Amino acid sequence: MTERIGALDFVRGVAVLGILAINVTGFWGPLLATFSPAIPRLEPGGALWFVAAYVLFEGKMRGLFTLLFGASMMLFADAAERRGANPDLMQARRLLLLMAFGYAHYALLWWGDILFPYAVCGMLAFCLRRLAPEPLAAAALLLFFASHGLEMIGDVASLTAEARVLAGHGAPAEVAEQTAMMGRIATSIAADMQVLHAPFHEAVRLRLTTAPALPLANLGATFFETFPVMLLGMALLRLGLFTGEWEEATLRRIAIVGIGAGAAMSAALIGWAAAQDFPPAMMFALMGSLAAIPHLAMTLGYLAVLLLLYPRVKDSAAGQRLVAAGRCAFTNYLGTTFVMSALFAGWGLGLGGVLPRAALPLVVLGGWALMLAWPRWWLARFGQGPLEALWRRLTWLGVPRSPLPPAGGAA
Repeated sequence: MTERIGALDFVRGVAVLGILAINVTGFWGPLLATFSPAIPRLEPGGALWFVAAYVLFEGKMRGLFTLLFGASMMLFADAAERRGANPDLMQARRLLLLMAFGYAHYALLWWGDILFPYAVCGMLAFCLRRLAPEPLAAAALLLFFASHGLEMIGDVASLTAEARVLAGHGAPAEVAEQTAMMGRIATSIAADMQVLHAPFHEAVRLRLTTAPALPLANLGATFFETFPVMLLGMALLRLGLFTGEWEEATLRRIAIVGIGAGAAMSAALIGWAAAQDFPPAMMFALMGSLAAIPHLAMTLGYLAVLLLLYPRVKDSAAGQRLVAAGRCAFTNYLGTTFVMSALFAGWGLGLGGVLPRAALPLVVLGGWALMLAWPRWWLARFGQGPLEALWRRLTWLGVPRSPLPPAGGAA
């Protein structure tokens, strides 16, 4: 059990660090800047950073986090049953609390919250936890590929129309749609920058009055990525992936094929876009359906590499710091939002949209140093991260305490 929990925390630690490499652009600038290096403006160094982050991190770190969330829900159910509690009721309480944390995260700090969508998808996924792992994994993959395949049809049509317009021979309706899209982009940028540069209370007011349902919109936009990958994480836990039951040769094959094929496809896609100066419809497609297969392939490849690596580094200082960062991932995730907002938002240093985009990797390195610096010290004294402890205490409020320690990152 301890070995399994350590491996999960190690992977989670890498994932929460990697997520910052993507989220930093959303802290720095408007929402749509996360879709393209040409939004709000194209900077050579910024484009290079975007390309590197796209190939290495985009979709892959979030995929790892989602797999682990599904696995952790199964561990939580096991822990609840050992305590004699109803796992369905306790999981519902736990996820409703996460939903509240997520909405507060959005309202108070940042548009890019993932906790609210995770809570909703988790409730649906948990309903299927009693399925055998093989059909659960098959259903997850079928839903993932079918949903993204259908989305791809519309995305290909959009980028084909855009290509005709940019080549100068688009139909009038296509030209009108391209013009309208550019207008929507400009409006979105202006609205986001107004919130970014506003004082704290004004930024909160703007979020709650102009886009109170944005977490629901984010849920809709990410559902067919989050929900099936969460199901897959649940199935992989039951199939023994995290308990050392898979042969190293199998993990090596998954790593080589997943990372090799996924990175090659990701590089080809972003290279194709870079050759055309990152046209917007193409970038939206490259951040959506066209990237689904390479993102999932690299996610599984990264997972295999990290599971192979964990036994070799678990006793090293770096390995222990990553495990500790993973055990405090909830606090690290929300704490990073606060720190990055203090750098970029108007109520902080106001560097959003001002700091060159090419400087964002330095900000990421600083964020990684912070996320690795404090958890070991804290855990040695308190056993859980501060927000992890709060989430667990609220989840089990009124339920008799158990002498057993909590399972992994579960609340």
